[in-house]
Amino acid sequence: MPQYLISMYQPDGVVPPPEFLAPVMAKLGELTEDLKAAGAFVFGNGLADAGGSTVLRAEGGEVLITDGPYLEGKEHLGGFDIIDAPDLDAALVWARRFAEITGLPIEVRAFAGLPG
Repeated sequence: MPQYLISMYQPDGVVPPPEFLAPVMAKLGELTEDLKAAGAFVFGNGLADAGGSTVLRAEGGEVLITDGPYLEGKEHLGGFDIIDAPDLDAALVWARRFAEITGLPIEVRAFAGLPG
């Protein structure tokens, strides 16, 4: 079965207060349980702040290491889920729920080279 990456992009800056985040996180937990019950959940998790990332680039026979995200931007990858879905349409049904719960941009991409 094809696998899809559901990526959630969050804005940089101040983290919303707990009274805002708590119900969102609870709904995301319910969505994860629904994915598991449907046999679609493979793996998922949130990521630490993008400011704490490290980027490695191979240049001129050396590997340069720099702090911070790969790209400067107003939003970064905040978390992701990998799901099994029979096709893109089915993956989009799950992704729609992520978008409705979080209000954040959600990207869906199929993994290359997996049987479809």
